Amino acid sequence: MNFAEMLAREFHLKAQQVQAVIELLDAGNTIPFIARYRKEAHGSLDDQVIREIAERLEYLRNLQKRREEIEKSLTEQGVLTDELTEKLTAAKTLAELEDLYRPFRPKRRTRATVAKERGLEPLALWLLLQLPKGDVQAEAQKYVDPEKEVPDVEAALAGARDIIAESVSDDAALRKDLRALLLREGVIETAAAKDEDSVYRMYYDFKEPVPRMAAHRVLAVNRGEKEEYLKVTLHAPEETALRAVQNAFVRPGCEAAEQVALACADAWERLLFPSLEREIRNELTDRANAAAIRVFSQNLHQLLMQPPIKGKVTLGVDPGFRTGCKLAVIDENGKVLETGVGYFTLPGQEYQKEQAARLIVSMAKRHRITAIAIGNGTASRESEQFIVSLLPQLPGAAYVIVSEAGASVYSASKLAAEEFPEYDVSLRSAVSIARRMQDPLAELVKIDPKAIGVGQYQHDLKQNELAAALDGVVEQCVNAVGVEVSTASAELLSHVAGIGPALAKNIVKYREENGIPSRAALKKVPKLGPRAFEQCAGFLRVRDSKNPLDATGVHPESYDAAKALLEKMCLDLKEVKKGGLPGVRALAEAYGTAKLADELGIGLPTLNDILLELEKPGRDPREDLPAPVLRTDVLDIKDLKPGMELTGTVRNVIDFGAFVDIGVHQDGLVHISRMAERFIRHPSEVVKVGDVVKVWVVDVDEKKKRIALTMVKGRQ
Repeated sequence: MNFAEMLAREFHLKAQQVQAVIELLDAGNTIPFIARYRKEAHGSLDDQVIREIAERLEYLRNLQKRREEIEKSLTEQGVLTDELTEKLTAAKTLAELEDLYRPFRPKRRTRATVAKERGLEPLALWLLLQLPKGDVQAEAQKYVDPEKEVPDVEAALAGARDIIAESVSDDAALRKDLRALLLREGVIETAAAKDEDSVYRMYYDFKEPVPRMAAHRVLAVNRGEKEEYLKVTLHAPEETALRAVQNAFVRPGCEAAEQVALACADAWERLLFPSLEREIRNELTDRANAAAIRVFSQNLHQLLMQPPIKGKVTLGVDPGFRTGCKLAVIDENGKVLETGVGYFTLPGQEYQKEQAARLIVSMAKRHRITAIAIGNGTASRESEQFIVSLLPQLPGAAYVIVSEAGASVYSASKLAAEEFPEYDVSLRSAVSIARRMQDPLAELVKIDPKAIGVGQYQHDLKQNELAAALDGVVEQCVNAVGVEVSTASAELLSHVAGIGPALAKNIVKYREENGIPSRAALKKVPKLGPRAFEQCAGFLRVRDSKNPLDATGVHPESYDAAKALLEKMCLDLKEVKKGGLPGVRALAEAYGTAKLADELGIGLPTLNDILLELEKPGRDPREDLPAPVLRTDVLDIKDLKPGMELTGTVRNVIDFGAFVDIGVHQDGLVHISRMAERFIRHPSEVVKVGDVVKVWVVDVDEKKKRIALTMVKGRQ
């Protein structure tokens, strides 16, 4: 089986492109390395397409493995025919393969197997022939045998019908047609399973055609059923389905046809529909699972790729009541400058508030603080109000509410103990919050992606598939941005192509003991061999290296080409370290890029990448995205009025809308129907996590803490 040709048709690519990807993957190359440094081989496919090809290739290989297992089993049973082999070869899904294998799969004891044990299979086969002049009663009489528990003609016919019914239910072509019918015309209905209110009330009397069941509704219904609040049924077009079953097996006009028709009706009601109902529910769940993982992945990607707030000395505030608010000041590079504790969130603490104010103002003046990150957790509202009251005394400072404070606490307490052994969990969290604002990617990689909270129904999804997808997103983002090897944490390094957790720890340990002055020095790290170096080197930056190319995305394998390029353009490599060579592309184009690539012995994609890196060394792709909103005032949910115009940041995108942070500690919901003046199928067509958007208040429910927003002015 030629997987390259199959995948090429599926992805609308050339077979040689896909074949190159397959060979590179099979050789042990990582997806980021293939996408970034082997563009000539596969025609500059991006990492997302390569990842999808890899996933689909794995499915096809598993499909082929299962096909071979089935063929082996059928051969051992002596039932493999040329016709069956052709059907197995043509099967494109695991479901089709299992349908073909179903009649031959070892079965538990059924009504049909009991009937066969009683010698009634020949009668069933005779009935299926539906001979025009066959005498059913006379034929059945031949099989009456009280010793075999077949006391009369009706018992013989009943047993024969059981055999026919099982044969009908095992028919692969029929199952395929009925499955398609149910997916096309089936209706999901739900009802209350208990007489009490719940979050599933909207599904207490609900029905929707299967083709229109959105992923989030499928997952909600599944959870409601699991928690025993809902009863869920699939309603089928009975007449159409039964007619399809009978048309496949019944030949009208003879006495035996009546028996076959009865068997078909029994097959549909007792065997086919219950089995297919489970399959349809499973298929809906699989589709919803895939859709939810896709949305989660998109949201995570946008969250990780939020632009860092660079060049700011930052105060991190971990809000608290009884134990006070933990404070940590970090410099532009994340180095801790000072820590402290302030008590300013409880009423009646005027003296403590004055002390806290003096502490924070002195910190700000001493370290020239220009940004403040406040964790969005317990006492965050009180902390925000206090900080805002101090802003007039903090020239140039603004603040931002940092989401996922709980996750930050988790990451700090678990992962920062070695870095800050003298600090308690809250102080570590204050540091983490501040760093989270300065560089979201570097901090968020320390957290289990599933704990970040930018998806929907994540606990109901297939956890292995979710973890694999999210790990892929983290890997993609980390390698797209690049990692400064001299300062990166082990957690961040572990996501670099070719580096896992163990090797990341080796790098950190070697760095602490010896330093890493250049990319070449990485080769001295224990267990970092030539293969790992090839995969990771291009994604690691060594800012202070004597070789300016070590701070760029140019791979060491292309250093000679880059130096030769500069010589041809009469440019000095040292200028790269001073901020780049903005005119190098124009010179290359004047020279002729095709000619230049040929003379340098590299492909055009590699040449273009080298030129880009020489123009803007170590360019951060996140810088092209809108910066986070820094605030200088406080807004409360009580201040919101219908029609009020606000600016907010998209925190989560789900199937039915988007949650937007408008600065009141309760995200507002923009329903999909209020996101655009045109029809959209999914909110991701309009917004993504991290977007700064203009919204208008539609409705506010203070009691339930619900805020309805619109992105279309005047649309209620």
